[in-house]
Amino acid sequence: MRYDLVIRGGEVVNPTGVQRCAIGIKGGKIAALSLEPLEGEEVLDASGKLVLPGVIDSHVHLEMPVNDGLRSADDFFTGTVAAAFGGVTTLLDFAMQAPGQSELESISARRAAADPKVVIDYSLHANFTDQSPASLAEIPKIIASGITSFKLLTAYRRRGLMVDTGFLYAVLERVSAHGGLVMLHAEDGYINEYLMERLLSEGKTGWIHHYESRPNSVEAAAIASAIEIAKGLGAPLYIVHLSTKEGLELIEQARRAGYPIYAETCPHYLEFTKEEYLGETGPEYIMSPPLRGEADREALWAGLAKGAIDVVASEHCPFTRAQKRSARTFAEVPSGVMGIETMLPYLFSEGVSKGRLGLTKLIELLSASPARLFGLKGKGAIALGKDADLVILDPDLERPVRAAELHMNTDYNIYEGKLLRGWPIITISRGEIIMKDGVFLGSMGRGRFISRPRAS
Repeated sequence: MRYDLVIRGGEVVNPTGVQRCAIGIKGGKIAALSLEPLEGEEVLDASGKLVLPGVIDSHVHLEMPVNDGLRSADDFFTGTVAAAFGGVTTLLDFAMQAPGQSELESISARRAAADPKVVIDYSLHANFTDQSPASLAEIPKIIASGITSFKLLTAYRRRGLMVDTGFLYAVLERVSAHGGLVMLHAEDGYINEYLMERLLSEGKTGWIHHYESRPNSVEAAAIASAIEIAKGLGAPLYIVHLSTKEGLELIEQARRAGYPIYAETCPHYLEFTKEEYLGETGPEYIMSPPLRGEADREALWAGLAKGAIDVVASEHCPFTRAQKRSARTFAEVPSGVMGIETMLPYLFSEGVSKGRLGLTKLIELLSASPARLFGLKGKGAIALGKDADLVILDPDLERPVRAAELHMNTDYNIYEGKLLRGWPIITISRGEIIMKDGVFLGSMGRGRFISRPRAS
């Protein structure tokens, strides 16, 4: 057989191991894995390189509305182009329920915004904000439509995003009964609100007070409560952007007892600490939950290595420097940082190259686990019949992070100047080369919405 595309000479990395073999791609699928030479219309020589499954970034916020017309800086085109340069071939964004809309209407609006722009495949998480029987009644219809994950927040009451524990209970009960998964932004919104108001009333408006308004106990309290609710229902629960040692310990305790509690963390919690809030660039590092202490950072790295944390996602939600620095107090800074383009190079450089993570663990965190947890059946591994979503990574390519040289729509980068070793040089989506040697070769709107089946 003559294949559409053949990749040869590289070390092929899967969550189960590493082998040198040729990959034959036909009709956008992986059609052959062979120790013998393969013939192809196009042949890529990956000698000396690593061939990885495409990264699945399961937590991003593209063109996300914040307030007063402000949106995150990357739209579905610029964000997915940046993703392609970072080796990300699938992403999951959020359909946050807008005031006056049903969640199904919010999903339809989100798809209408994304479909004409995306250059890689994508799916959505449902995100309820309306705590009503009508929202609960939509759950089976949403799952039947191919969206099987549901995000809730226990913070941001004044923005109309926060849900109470009664609604959390009801959603966990119904979503799990229909084979879906609930994701939780776990911060105790009432404690955060009290601390924020107290700090502001005392004239404490500096960037470090963002951390002080959301101390470790705010995350731990919300995680502890949610785990107990999930345990009582026997329902799976996924904690997004885990940032604290205390939260990790609660998750580990529940898992040791046999409960299906999952967790994700993000590169910024692995790299930075709350000391970033002490300088004039402090607002550029504000995200929620905030950066933590060194003990938390070390605990998260250890949690990744031993399998207590399942997924690393970028939580890509960038803003410009002007948008960040125009705030007068910590409470006014738009929350979020960039990361979709640098996540793979960062984890390879700081994780694999420094001995914190094995190669197979890297693939588990970035590809296999998100594919399994979110029902992306055709993604997550280099295997026969899977989508030909692949990344050729040069493990010796070393260069500093420079905002001006990246493709995210922002004028600064939190990793600016950091030397990373191991960058994607080719990204392939469903058999099509969409990035090669620093040149984007894809097209707007070529990405597809992925309908996901309910869990077994």
